[in-house]
Amino acid sequence: MLEGKRAVLLDVDGTLVDSNDAHAMSWVDTLTDHGYDVTFQRVRELIGKGGDKLLPETTRIEKESEEGRRLAKHRNAVFTEKYLPSLRAFPGARELLQTLRHRGVELVVATSAGAREVAAILEVAHLDDLLPLKTSSDEADASKPDPDIVQAALRKAGCRPKEALMLGDTPYDVEAAAKAGVDVIALRCGGWSDADLAGALEIHDDAAALLSHVQKE
Repeated sequence: MLEGKRAVLLDVDGTLVDSNDAHAMSWVDTLTDHGYDVTFQRVRELIGKGGDKLLPETTRIEKESEEGRRLAKHRNAVFTEKYLPSLRAFPGARELLQTLRHRGVELVVATSAGAREVAAILEVAHLDDLLPLKTSSDEADASKPDPDIVQAALRKAGCRPKEALMLGDTPYDVEAAAKAGVDVIALRCGGWSDADLAGALEIHDDAAALLSHVQKE
């Protein structure tokens, strides 16, 4: 899996940290508070995309509009105050990162979340010390499934697409990486089926399962 790879580009939500439902609920809470009737199921299937795509697809509101900025600010507050404190890393996530570092590959966060939010998530999940290189939506014009964040992570890692591997949990990770020419390992722990994750080089249950696989190589 790691042969010929110099870097592993890492999604965070649903991949390393059990946070997909929390993100969805924070959006549902926010939209409900502002009078928008959007179901949890509808929002949940969009988690993995950034707010630049989620808002227009659920409310037809552009994120950079006045209303979009108001909703995004409220959502950030709801997520931080109500959901962030209870987030935890998936079993095996920390050990997986330690093993990858020991194998000599560069680890770079590549997420559709904002920089401040991803830093807070990694801190509460006790993973921040292992991931100094972070690429967020703040460094990309468009979120996944556009390739911008993956391309930014490649630049940060200083490697070519074929020298990197993407680890993610959504079809948006798979699509974004494919557009950037990067191979993908997908995890089911984010809540997506194998059919949804078609196109991934390998699919594993979660970080612990992938750790076991890596240790056998």
